[in-house]
Amino acid sequence: MKIAVTSQGRTLDDPVDPRFGRAKCFLVVDTETGAFSVADNTQNFNAPQGAGVQAGKTISDLGVSALISGHVGPKAYATLQAGGVAIYVGGKGTVGEAVEQFKAGALARADSPDVEGHWV
Repeated sequence: MKIAVTSQGRTLDDPVDPRFGRAKCFLVVDTETGAFSVADNTQNFNAPQGAGVQAGKTISDLGVSALISGHVGPKAYATLQAGGVAIYVGGKGTVGEAVEQFKAGALARADSPDVEGHWV
């Protein structure tokens, strides 16, 4: 399964970014092989508005089945849902640790956004 994780850096040892739309980048991880790639998010990092929607479109276009992030706002949530991406919030620790939490079933699937819009 291919999943995306919000990250503050470009490796599995970097911390999960608690922000979705303004995350530094996304690591796209194959949960079966451990292989990963980096999708940059700098176009949204300093965006005055619309960062969550644009990041949601980026994630949907990557063809991942799931997203792990610290938090996801309402517009990003709607965009990800429309793209068929399962959302898991509350990811903590490093990206690698969050992937292991996901594989162990320790992360709950979000059934709604968990922060207000324009959360930073």
